[in-house]
Amino acid sequence: MKLPTFSVITCTRNSEPWLQESIASVLMQRGVEVELIFVDGGSNDGTLDRIRALSTPYRLIENSRAGISAAMNAGIAAASGDFVAHLHSDDFYLHDSVLLTVARAAQASGGRWLFGRTMRCIDGRLLPEGFTAPGYSRRRLLRGNFIPHPATFIARSLLWQAGDFDTRLKYAMDYDLWLRLSRIADPVQLPQPLAAFREHSGSLSTRERSAAMREDLQVRLAHAGGGPLVRVLHILRYLVRRQRARLSLPGALHA
Repeated sequence: MKLPTFSVITCTRNSEPWLQESIASVLMQRGVEVELIFVDGGSNDGTLDRIRALSTPYRLIENSRAGISAAMNAGIAAASGDFVAHLHSDDFYLHDSVLLTVARAAQASGGRWLFGRTMRCIDGRLLPEGFTAPGYSRRRLLRGNFIPHPATFIARSLLWQAGDFDTRLKYAMDYDLWLRLSRIADPVQLPQPLAAFREHSGSLSTRERSAAMREDLQVRLAHAGGGPLVRVLHILRYLVRRQRARLSLPGALHA
């Protein structure tokens, strides 16, 4: 049976410092067919020159200025692969058989979306995530988002069912999508790290952590259902996480 194909979507905006490593990690993937899609938000550094210098086929969508959710949606609309992955320009795959690993797992399980783990890349060093992810269940996902964006792979047909990223959200658009997907199908959880998430002062999740945690809570409450007690428990859990984040304790976003 033929292995599934992949569309890897990379959103860029003045991403030149990190983009080469991100692209190289996609180009080194072996054993599967990969489509490269770039969605640029108006870069004025060397980002577009680096993309245009590629000798391999790619798709470039320029001047996507309506925010990251709209950019990711534009990439999905252009995709033709069986599975869609979003690998931001400052993230990268950890080895040359990441997509082959996912393809084989999808083929063996029949899963329509899959996720693995990530490592943190800080000042060029690869470090563990800093917490132990629980086994997947929708109930656990409602407690907190433990599905890492750069290590998630979704069947394009499933995205058609679940809908696009919510453009009203600035930080928790992936968490919102995971919760919508989870109403349709359970994901296949892979234990191994597949991608590196780069942490630096310019990354949105690092720079605006408190706002991201508040939006996570907003999404969680929108999906949780239940009565007032359920809402209170989610709010209390958020307050604990916020305090841990202020104290810079490991696993603050996932406790």
